[in-house]
Amino acid sequence: MDATNNNLNPLLLNAKDAALLLGIGRTLFLSMHSSGRLGPEPVNLGRRTLWRRRELEDWVAAGCPNRDRWQVQEGRSCHVA
Repeated sequence: MDATNNNLNPLLLNAKDAALLLGIGRTLFLSMHSSGRLGPEPVNLGRRTLWRRRELEDWVAAGCPNRDRWQVQEGRSCHVA
């Protein structure tokens, strides 16, 4: 979160800012994402990979479930029969 924009609360966060929001390091954040321990999936805009602030906040409030459990809880499961 850029110091020059400290009054701005962006809806989408890059990995560095998402990790700061969660109080963890960027490396751990990316490791959690790649292993499926991070519930929320990112949004890809062009070459940028961003996470929804609100979804990260909701994920923490739900107890930080792994991605599979989070997607089922949020009705985002994409299993095809």
